[in-house]
Amino acid sequence: MNRLVPINKEEDIFPQYRNTPIGKLIEYHDLGRPADTYSNAELLVGMCMDNRKHLSIPDNFAFIIRTGGANLRYSEFKVSYAISVGGVRYIAIIGHTNCGMVNLIARKEQFVQGLVDAAGWDRAHAEDHFMHFAPIFEIGNEVDFVISEAKRLRLRYPAIVVAPMIYKVEDNRIYLLNEG
Repeated sequence: MNRLVPINKEEDIFPQYRNTPIGKLIEYHDLGRPADTYSNAELLVGMCMDNRKHLSIPDNFAFIIRTGGANLRYSEFKVSYAISVGGVRYIAIIGHTNCGMVNLIARKEQFVQGLVDAAGWDRAHAEDHFMHFAPIFEIGNEVDFVISEAKRLRLRYPAIVVAPMIYKVEDNRIYLLNEG
């Protein structure tokens, strides 16, 4: 996790993100910037569906897509919509520490048993479901995945600024990532 860069003052925000919606996101969440009024979203935030994360941002400031591991591979139509119709030119990909999409195989039994007990599935169907989808949604390491997802989106949308970030659930702060 030594690639996480804490933001304690505006000058800590990487120069390419200062005075942009990405910089404002960090200022609102981590630096306590007073909320401005927005009628249109200025950025798209892709973040995990995990319930331990909550962004401190003004109403109408951002489109937010929540999906396991902040994996937007299967939400590209929504990303394209936010850009083409919503007018956003900035994307923040926010992974988080202790993500459940890391090492999914370790949760196989819990996953399968949960579907059997709570959803009424038979065991074989639940196991097939897990084995089919777990490899698709496994993200490996949170930091590496967020950086790779940002790079992928930059290639897909070359005119859009994409920033990889990590939300530390331990302190509820957003960290920029050194990509080097």
